[in-house]
Amino acid sequence: MGTKSREVIWSGRIMGAKIHAQGARERAEAAVREADRAEAEAWSVLMEGYGGPAQPSPTIGQCLNSGLAWLEVECARCKIRASLPLNAIRRCKDTPLWKQEASVKCRSCRTSRYAPPARMIKLTETRQITPYKWVHTSEEL
Repeated sequence: MGTKSREVIWSGRIMGAKIHAQGARERAEAAVREADRAEAEAWSVLMEGYGGPAQPSPTIGQCLNSGLAWLEVECARCKIRASLPLNAIRRCKDTPLWKQEASVKCRSCRTSRYAPPARMIKLTETRQITPYKWVHTSEEL
């Protein structure tokens, strides 16, 4: 008579450890997502309620991980608001949002020499501001 193989002896404990590790990994990812969401919402409330300060701010990756994928901005000159998708920003995901404020400019107020700055308002899950419809001058209204 032979003895039991190692696979028979240890397979239950190995499968249990793998299941436990997978569950712990999922809980850790959910905890990180929840922490990112809380930090992004706190920054958003601070910006919307008090108008700043923009520093410290969550990173682009934290905002995308938390589900807040749109940044609402307002032109300092004409007061037009726009929603910008964070996944379209061509920067490293570790870049804080406050570093993007200097690069956001209003298209309608821009001249060849000067582009007025835009200030950040808040983070949102979906696009809050609908884009205006482009109407060509030759088309009838």
